[in-house]
Amino acid sequence: MSISLASRGRKIKSLPKNLEFPLDGSIDQLKEEISQKTRLPIERLRLSTVDGTVLIPGKTLRKFGIGTGTTIWVKDLGPQIGWRTVYVIEYLGPLIIHSLFVLGLKHVYRQEFNLSLNQKIAFIMIILHFLKREYESIYVHRFSSATMPFRNIFKNCFHYHVLSGLLLAFFIYGPWHSQDYICPKLLAFYSFGWTVSLLSNLKIHLKLRDLRPEGSSKRAIPYGFGFNWVSCPNYFFESLEWLFFALITRSWASWLFLAVGSAQMWVWAQKKHQRYVKEFPNYPKSRKVLIPYFM
Repeated sequence: MSISLASRGRKIKSLPKNLEFPLDGSIDQLKEEISQKTRLPIERLRLSTVDGTVLIPGKTLRKFGIGTGTTIWVKDLGPQIGWRTVYVIEYLGPLIIHSLFVLGLKHVYRQEFNLSLNQKIAFIMIILHFLKREYESIYVHRFSSATMPFRNIFKNCFHYHVLSGLLLAFFIYGPWHSQDYICPKLLAFYSFGWTVSLLSNLKIHLKLRDLRPEGSSKRAIPYGFGFNWVSCPNYFFESLEWLFFALITRSWASWLFLAVGSAQMWVWAQKKHQRYVKEFPNYPKSRKVLIPYFM
């Protein structure tokens, strides 16, 4: 069968106008052929129909109602970067920034002082949190799409390098908090709550990984720990984690980061909840979005 190819957006100079390809051929094979002819990596190519419907890998042309003479639009997404690499870079920022602040207190704040117990615990929490995220990025998470546009990495890194990196580090390790005191029992309670939240978040990420076999895009309804309450318990426990962190640090920067992060996670949770409801007719109706028994 002969199909027509056309560039969507920026013109792809080496894109052939026509291509012989079977109706039952997979989108993956078609992208591979176009990649060979245009010399563009497969990850840079997005195929769609005239109405903008994206041709999803793993399916055939026939599934999208494509016939002889149909035009398939090809878009060059530009230079790409792997999602796993993106996450590693994002989380590496706070690890380096917080370590530099703690090691160079005298140079940053222009005075001699010792960190309070609260500040030392906060530093340990930051390091453990982002080391856990690095571990998950390398060994746990499975990605439905392999790459994203390289230009987006700067926007993605802003949240972690600036908000949870520079902003948090400067204000929580400052001399104005070096004399802070929290009742030992209360500090132990906050630390315990933070630890439980951290481990719960990890447990849920492991459960989500096990739902999707490696190399597949399979989706299923998650059940069990946390999921009996809400659709996104990983976001719920991460918000709890930052809440306990803010209670320990007593810094407005920690509360700001908690607010910004929780608001973003609420948006993501709503979208995931709506996808679950739309995709699975038997999705539990009593399950809330993010906060157990509330919303």
